[in-house]
Amino acid sequence: MVKECLADAVCRGAGFRFEVRSESCEMMDPDMMQRTVTVILAGGRGSRLEPLTRDRAKPAVPIGGSYRIIDFVLSNCLNSGMRRLLLLTQYKAQSLDRHIQLAWTNYFCRELGEFIDVVPPQQRIDDNWYQGTADAVYQNIYAIEREMPEHVVILAGDHLYKMNYHTMVDFHHRTGADITVGALPVSRDEARQFGVMQADVDNRLIEFEEKPENPKPTLENPDVCLASMGIYVFNTRFLFERLCDDATDPNSSHDFGKNIIPAAIKDSNVFAFPFTDENRKREAYWRDVGTLDAYYEANMDLVTVDPQLNLYDAEWPIRSFRPQLPPPKFVFGSEGRSSRRGVALDSIICQGAILSGGSVMRSIIGAGCRVNSYSQIEDSILFDNVEVGRHSRIRRAIIDKGVRIPPETEIGYDPVLDAARGLTVTDSGLVVIARGELIQANNSVSSLA
Repeated sequence: MVKECLADAVCRGAGFRFEVRSESCEMMDPDMMQRTVTVILAGGRGSRLEPLTRDRAKPAVPIGGSYRIIDFVLSNCLNSGMRRLLLLTQYKAQSLDRHIQLAWTNYFCRELGEFIDVVPPQQRIDDNWYQGTADAVYQNIYAIEREMPEHVVILAGDHLYKMNYHTMVDFHHRTGADITVGALPVSRDEARQFGVMQADVDNRLIEFEEKPENPKPTLENPDVCLASMGIYVFNTRFLFERLCDDATDPNSSHDFGKNIIPAAIKDSNVFAFPFTDENRKREAYWRDVGTLDAYYEANMDLVTVDPQLNLYDAEWPIRSFRPQLPPPKFVFGSEGRSSRRGVALDSIICQGAILSGGSVMRSIIGAGCRVNSYSQIEDSILFDNVEVGRHSRIRRAIIDKGVRIPPETEIGYDPVLDAARGLTVTDSGLVVIARGELIQANNSVSSLA
């Protein structure tokens, strides 16, 4: 049975239109995902997100109140029919491992061949930690081989986007590719942060350069580059051969973008696949929340009237752990014009939160938080179980789990004072209070550690 393709797969962004050009395609094979193993790289340090990553891996950082960063790629997998997942961890993995156990294991039935396995470094091949993205997969070849897949999909676990990977695997199969690379159009200024590709009219890659100083634009638009999303589909045998060759190269960085992909372009079939966005907005949404300011902006977008990232789409749900907590509660709202009023405007308020006479504007309040009387919170992110004392004022701040803010405390109004307290303050004036930091009544900061 034949039908017209997705037009075929169209990526819109930065004023650029990139198409997979073909007249028609066969219906996607519903069993193809059963012959596919997905490897998710979730072991990055996330050093630019410190202190939020001081005690957790970057994919485990909370976002949007109810989610972790890893929930987006895992939801994409589940929505795409991918049910054989290996999650490779490395640094500070306990929080991530616990979240997977709480939120995700119930979606997979081992008796039906489904699984989500958290795989820590085992030093099965040598005594080293993972030396790069390719080395991480190479050191787990045995776990992949045991499942005997036809294809291996490799994903990064720390990006925000919605995508149906089934269409990409189907494209890979139909083109006879050895490798297919997810492609995203970006401006030339942005392209310096990515692997940059050039593709011919048939979307076959002719060049790939990792984080170039002078990125080469696409053939169609001199102002736009084609960036790698860190999403790869490999034929399994081809992947194993290239990983084994790379592992014995003393000059290699053992990285897909720096080594595996550029080498394969010279003698193999390597194709670009345009990002097909399931977010259903005018512009494609893909974010790497790798810095504190980028992370903050991604969260703040969620409280706008029409956020770029749609969390309320029932057709492409984002799943996570939902704690057994009562609904959020707003109290002290009937005292006339008194400033003691539990109110939230343009905000996200999670389960179990109590706004006990405090006001919240353009903020995200995590589960189990308490905002006490006469306090004001603006343009801020509170993780779970934060308590804000009476008459406190907080502006443009990120406050990690379990922090207690004493009464009559001001945060975010004087960056110099906040930095002098020992708090993290970014160049833009964003203030971050880490988990375990104690703010004393005299506004000094100490650590539980």
